[in-house]
Formats: sequence, structure tokens, C-alpha cells
Amino acid sequence: METPVSGKDTTGDPGRQAEALAARHLEGRGLRILARNFRCRGGEIDLVCADGPTLVFVEVRLRRNAGYGGAGASITPRKQQRLILAARHYLAAHADATRPCRFDCVLLDGLHGDAVDWLRDAFAAD
Repeated sequence: METPVSGKDTTGDPGRQAEALAARHLEGRGLRILARNFRCRGGEIDLVCADGPTLVFVEVRLRRNAGYGGAGASITPRKQQRLILAARHYLAAHADATRPCRFDCVLLDGLHGDAVDWLRDAFAAD
């Protein structure tokens, strides 16, 4: 299920630190965080945001070693399908099915503010 926006302490876990950094980056650009770590059977969405009337489903990826292709290379078509599935569950659970939506990715090559690469409309649902 969803973790409340107030969430838990993110100081120890690099994945949680990456999500917190991504959330601050997006909030600084006008998005509002609605949910963190929305989970359903078959998928998870790191952040659900509002960008005006648009719901934004955000995948946060942290890669410290570009030798494996960097953060963006880890968002495979299979991963995209799992995000789409989770987004459909979120929409059904929140009666937001008529609201415009998009999928963004926040790619981090470290845990500092200048390592953030925000990809708006990174991919689309079929």
C-alpha cells in the first residue's frame, strides 16, 4: 500500500535517500507529492505527483556505477510494463481514471543535487 507523504526516516537507505532527493527536486519545480512507494501486486511506483491537473507517476533510479549502463539503462520495457500496471491500480483505487497522466523518470548518478536528470514523459502506456 501507500506510504504517507510524511514517510519514515530516509537517512540510512540509499534507495530512500534517492527518492527523497528526487521528491525535493520535483517539488522545487512545482510538482506536489501525493504518494510515495505505492505498491500493488505486480508493481510499485516510487512517487505519485500532481503537475497541475496531470498525475505524474515517477520512477526513481540510482546508479553509482555507469559501467552497467547508468540509471536510465535499468528502466527496461518489462519495468515500464510493471509501472504501467501499478499506475492502473492507483487510478482505479483513487477514482482518477479521467485525469491526464504521464510517466517520468528521475535518474540519479549519485546522492547529490547536481546528479539529478529528470525525464518528463519518459515513456507512454500502450
